[in-house]
Amino acid sequence: MEIRYMTPDDSLLEISNIYEQSWKYAYHNIIPQSFFDSIPTGCWAGGISREGMQNLVMLKDDQMIGTASICKSRCAQYPEYGEIVSIYLLPDFIGQGYGKHLLQACTAELHKQGFDRILLWVLAKNTAARRFYEKNGLICSGESRCDNIGGKELTEIMYTFIFPEH
Repeated sequence: MEIRYMTPDDSLLEISNIYEQSWKYAYHNIIPQSFFDSIPTGCWAGGISREGMQNLVMLKDDQMIGTASICKSRCAQYPEYGEIVSIYLLPDFIGQGYGKHLLQACTAELHKQGFDRILLWVLAKNTAARRFYEKNGLICSGESRCDNIGGKELTEIMYTFIFPEH
């Protein structure tokens, strides 16, 4: 297994496919099926290389199986935080420990960049992801925000991780 920063040689369509497959798996019965049915192949490719966003990819035996995006917090009220924008795996690799490695890589990279505090947002109804983050040391902050995905109002909850002082 290898986790590294995305390179110009990496296929944006392959990374987008990880998003597409993961969303369909993780958000089934949370986001309307009509939204999934309307997703064109490669729809995430255009947003992967957004300015200020850093993308990690996870490979197993030269197959790209996961991806994550990190950046400085996009929330104006949390300028001292790093943010994990996304962590996604192909469904066949979920529940095998790969997510933990990808999460650890994200927190380590943000810490190297000088962030002692990290936040991420997760859909409130995504109980599997919430359990995963809690099991791996993130704490539900109690802060929430609303989002509309596929015409459905959804609540996102903020989780945080603070590195212990040295």
